[in-house]
Amino acid sequence: MPGMIWGKVLRSPHPHARIRGIDTSKAEALPGVKAVVTARDIVDFPVDKSVMLGIQDMRWMCRNVMAREKALFPGHPVAAVAATSEAIAAKACELIEVDYEVLPWSIEIDDAIRPDAPILHEFNKFEGKPSNIAGKLEVKKGDVAQGFKEADIVIERSFTTRPVHQGYIEPHACLISVAPDNKTTIWSSSQGQFMVRAMTAHLTGIPQSDIRAIPAEIGGGFGGKTIVYLEPLATLLAKKSGRPVKMVMTREEVMRATGPTSGSKSTVKIGARKDGTIVAAQGTFLSAGRRAAGLADPRRGGLQLFALRHPERSFGGVRRAPPNRSKVAAYRAPGAPIGAYAVECVLDELASALKMDPLELRLKNAAKQGTKAAFGPVFPRIGYVETLVAAKAHPHYHAPLGKLQGRGVASGFWFKTPAGNRARK
Repeated sequence: MPGMIWGKVLRSPHPHARIRGIDTSKAEALPGVKAVVTARDIVDFPVDKSVMLGIQDMRWMCRNVMAREKALFPGHPVAAVAATSEAIAAKACELIEVDYEVLPWSIEIDDAIRPDAPILHEFNKFEGKPSNIAGKLEVKKGDVAQGFKEADIVIERSFTTRPVHQGYIEPHACLISVAPDNKTTIWSSSQGQFMVRAMTAHLTGIPQSDIRAIPAEIGGGFGGKTIVYLEPLATLLAKKSGRPVKMVMTREEVMRATGPTSGSKSTVKIGARKDGTIVAAQGTFLSAGRRAAGLADPRRGGLQLFALRHPERSFGGVRRAPPNRSKVAAYRAPGAPIGAYAVECVLDELASALKMDPLELRLKNAAKQGTKAAFGPVFPRIGYVETLVAAKAHPHYHAPLGKLQGRGVASGFWFKTPAGNRARK
């Protein structure tokens, strides 16, 4: 755009550090610099009161867009600069002096939940004391212990998954213009422009009615572009400078400071009678995700552990443990592939132990119309049985296997919106 300038972000080099002070005077004095913003410029949402925007809580979003009390992961934004060139903006970032008190940190789930683990959020309490366990949810149907006593075969396995980034080709990018009367136009690569408009309004204080969010062609997202990172910063820089501001993340910034799917640790135990009837199923699920998890809230996936099965008794437990990693985000049905991976592996082992066709085992225990899920709703017609029957009848399922060939079976499930919202709450 005519008069456009460039924005750059200064990011914390530390996984965990208290921010005691920020001096931007040298950056502001650099020729070519037009504006500098820090957490002081972002609307503050105090931690003692939830401010929900859809499924995102602005308390955590304002602290994810720009570090406030503490930097919580390497790459956490602490300041942003707009200048007449990218090079000048990058130089100005180097001139900003941040007084850090470097704190102990944890990266892995096991480290984050140790009794002596460094606490990310001192205000977060679990079982009456400060903790990194940010949430717990349990659903139960029947006497699970009795069910396992009645089982002829019990398979129990533990699984670990790593955080995996969506890997979209296009990095996060935006171009934003703010007129003197606050009329704001946002061009950005996003999976939801109404979300961009609403979140930017909340975080900058500009009314939604003054913001136009225009969708640009998107070079991939897969769930990872459902929140804002640059847009509020570029908006504030444009407002301060009176010039349109363009910001583009480098690939390193994308990988360090935007949301992959969460890593997890899970244990699944399933017991069945000799005829394949599942009499008990139990799953526990630990997910690495800070309070800004939002759509990637692992409870959504954890509740699906046995949604497609209809065990006589079941128990599902989910906990979220935040290590010093960037905020997690959706990656195609957030939490569901992680939960399905563990359950489907155990089902395959169970089918093998029973000398039973893996599709037949799933068909025998399939949820169907009228099944009441452990997490609440009674299913309408969901098509799961029909899918299994079609797969079992397909010629490919019976075709002879060649050398070094195998055949895999797995099922997946995702909520319709009302059930998903009930489960998340």
